[in-house]
Amino acid sequence: MLKNTTSEGMRSDEATVISKGVKIEGKLSCSGSIRLDGEVKGDISSQSAVIIGENGKVNGQINAENITIGGQVTGTVKAKEKLVLDAKANLQGDVFTKIIAVESGAVFNGNCKMGDTGSFKTTTESSKPGDTSVPK
Repeated sequence: MLKNTTSEGMRSDEATVISKGVKIEGKLSCSGSIRLDGEVKGDISSQSAVIIGENGKVNGQINAENITIGGQVTGTVKAKEKLVLDAKANLQGDVFTKIIAVESGAVFNGNCKMGDTGSFKTTTESSKPGDTSVPK
């Protein structure tokens, strides 16, 4: 079972697991950690960690404190702290994060902006397609 630390520093066992074979359409939101080995067509949001397993597939935006991708993701990924792309990861979309770690073998096609994620515009907030200016 996944464990995380709450803002008070206490351990919490709160975790959501989406098993292989499960398909979800719509928005998924959780205050604890999420582990996904199934499929989600829609946005995922967590105040803690999101882990996409080797068999996991996401078509939508992911927002979380920390994100680890081992499967397939198509969409914008916004990690407040850290994004990890495991060796079998396949990410097709833009990334906003403070720290990124990419293992050998991972596939990433998109743009990456690093730094304070609070200052970044998401792709839905961009003024025009093809605008390559750096957010201030």
